[in-house]
Amino acid sequence: MLIAIAAIFVLAYAAIALEHPIGVNKSASALLGAGLLWTVYAIATGDHTIVGRQLDESVASTAQIVFFLIGAMTIVEVIDAHDGFEVITSRISTTSQVRMIWLIGFVTFFLSAILDNLTTTIVMVSLIQRLIARRDDRLLFASLIVIAANAGGAWTVIGDVTTTMLWIGGQISPLKIMAATFLPSLVNLLIPLAFISLALRGRTIAAPSKDGGLQGVDPFERNVMFYLGLGVLIAVPAFKTLTHLPPFMGVLLGLGIVWLVGEIVHRNKDEHVRQPLTLAHALTRIDMGSIVFFVGILLAVACLEHAGLLSMLAKWLDATFGRQDVIVVILGLLSAVIDNVPLVAATMGMYDLAHYPTDSFLWEFIAYCAGTGGSILIIGSAAGVAAMGLERIEFLWYARRIAGPALAGYLAGAVVYIAQHAWLH
Repeated sequence: MLIAIAAIFVLAYAAIALEHPIGVNKSASALLGAGLLWTVYAIATGDHTIVGRQLDESVASTAQIVFFLIGAMTIVEVIDAHDGFEVITSRISTTSQVRMIWLIGFVTFFLSAILDNLTTTIVMVSLIQRLIARRDDRLLFASLIVIAANAGGAWTVIGDVTTTMLWIGGQISPLKIMAATFLPSLVNLLIPLAFISLALRGRTIAAPSKDGGLQGVDPFERNVMFYLGLGVLIAVPAFKTLTHLPPFMGVLLGLGIVWLVGEIVHRNKDEHVRQPLTLAHALTRIDMGSIVFFVGILLAVACLEHAGLLSMLAKWLDATFGRQDVIVVILGLLSAVIDNVPLVAATMGMYDLAHYPTDSFLWEFIAYCAGTGGSILIIGSAAGVAAMGLERIEFLWYARRIAGPALAGYLAGAVVYIAQHAWLH
């Protein structure tokens, strides 16, 4: 059974990676792979009660991420419908792509730390679509945003789902993880940023053509929807901290608030003016193909987790390499291929707090490696999947142009963390 499951996952992954050469949409490959994996697992296991319960758990965790993604993307579409990003773009005067990419990189890095890497990616990619006309230029910017968002999310307990998992599980604490992983995460961003800057030297920004403004939207309405939408997204981590409810509930609550305010603001307008500005219309504009892909890939990885393949892999690494630093670096590299959430969950199950207490080397290094390793490939993180959908980034293009600098940044950050830990301890 395990061989069949592994083979199906490898084939599905290859089809996703070769989406454009073979002419099959990645969402179809992900869904087919997930369906086949669970079918083989259910038939081979034979215990339909256990499989059903495991599938229910996987669907529940996947639905939380999907609901969060739908809510965040819809809010961003509402902001964009009101030309809200003009609030930021009107303040950016540089025409140099090098200066622009450094600005975008640092804004993304720090915004991701207080928001989360997925939502930050959606917001920042939507922003560069308002700033840059040439798609080839936007691909480089979007790729850098993925790296910056993952690096920024790795040094706070609310910036990435894996650090949140470790925080809730008692493996890390908020202030210690910030002190331990900030510098490695910054190095993880700076090296790819320097590489990409070299490719952009001397190039200027081609701004999208302006349409003279949107009919029916005045500056007050634009500012209200921009600050309300962004404020709602930023408030999600605080909502989770206060209520201990999953982040998707905060996004859905915020979505309701934005919807209500939009209905009030535009209630006296003619239907043909009001309709493009409504949240209902924004729902029709989100990229459902990317969301379906996300469902497929998460359910496929969940099957690997329940089948025990990920736990077996973690134990094999422990027996083969022995050294914690090497094992964690390899787990980070694997997170570029396999979702980091089940990898971290498997690692949490392997090592107990009695032997590896809170804020020990193991947990802090896992937080860094699992959070940033996914940047090496475009489908290695939720941020990458979101950017892939928003800008139609090809897997092989990203692998050729970005994987090398991202890997260099990842390894450099790992070295910095190990050296910093040895010096302080």
